[in-house]
Formats: sequence, structure tokens, C-alpha cells
Amino acid sequence: MKKELVNLMNKNISQIEIPDSIFGIKVFPDIIHQYIRYQNAKSRQGSHNTKSRSEVKGGSKKPFSQKGTGNARQGSSKPPNFRGGAISMGPKNRDHSFSLNKKERALALKCALSNKINRQEIIFIDSLELDNHKTKNLFTNLKKFKFNSALFIYNEDEKNENFKKASSNIPRLSMLSDKGLNVKDLMTFEKIFIDKKAIEQITKRLSWKQILKL
Repeated sequence: MKKELVNLMNKNISQIEIPDSIFGIKVFPDIIHQYIRYQNAKSRQGSHNTKSRSEVKGGSKKPFSQKGTGNARQGSSKPPNFRGGAISMGPKNRDHSFSLNKKERALALKCALSNKINRQEIIFIDSLELDNHKTKNLFTNLKKFKFNSALFIYNEDEKNENFKKASSNIPRLSMLSDKGLNVKDLMTFEKIFIDKKAIEQITKRLSWKQILKL
């Protein structure tokens, strides 16, 4: 599959060959949904906790006499029906994450990338290098792409310091290294910009030979 390669001024430079096995597969929405659930579950702290009868403050002394009060008999002030008592079947500390095998994770990334390609929401950039770090200049150039939110995926070996500084003041714009590529970010942002060297790393990462080595 051939796609246009443009610069940051949205001018066509050349064409780039991208593999159909990664950017042109059949999209499975359930796999994408499963991966996002996997990401959300991993990010949950799981620090919620309530006290059981063994943890709540108080003794085992009867709060009032067995007979003569007109109340139901009670053996302790710890039960849930007492103010300051324990919580019945409340949440406890736990790990919310669940496993997702490497082939499913790779397939979900391919589905997300293919979905974005089908919707014409991926733009391949020649480079993210800038001569200066002025936000105004970058913002003027990016307006030519017409987007509400954008994610720029770059190769981790490249510094791109001027672009990072210039883009930090632009709302709804974020940067992500190719090693941090994930489904949730791909589906969250309207436009995805991928630089030339990042494409090579993504292709290498999602090739079956590399997946089997993970």
C-alpha cells in the first residue's frame, strides 16, 4: 500500500510503502474494545478498602443488656447495623488487571491502525525537526491539516527538542514515542501523525517474527 509522505507544512514530498499486513487488515471492533479494557484495568490503582468486623475499632462487649431494653439482642458494637461499625461485603484492595496475550495485543494495534487508515486519519510525516521552538510558527503550519486533536508519533532515537517545546503550548496535541504505541491513544485522538523513522520501527515491532520473539 502506498501513501503520501508530507512535511509539516502539508506539502507532498514523496510516497511511502506501508505493509498491508499492519495497516490494511480487517478491523475487529471487539479486539480493540478488549485492548482498551486491558489498558484501563492496568491503570486502576485498586486501593479502595473498607473495614471488616475484624478491623473496625471496638470491643466484643455487649452494647446493652440482653433483656429489658426492647431492642434486638447484640453481642458487639462492630456489626454493620451500628454507627461506626464494619462494612458488609465492601470493596477491598485488589489488582484489577487481567492478561491479554501478545498476539491479541499485536492484532489490536493492527486493527486500530487499519481503522485509522480507512477513516483517512493517519498522516505520514517526513520529519518532526524544526529550526526553532516558536509555538506560533508551528501552530500556523499545523492549521493547514485541519484537526481538533492530534497525536504525533516519533522515533525514540530522535530528539525533536524544538518540536516538543513548540507543541507543548498547543491544546489537544500530544506526542508519543513509537515504543509507547497503544490502542487507547490511537482511538482517542482524531488525527495521528507518524514520522518516517517511527513507521519503520512500528512495522518491525508488529511483524510476526518480532511478535514471536516477545
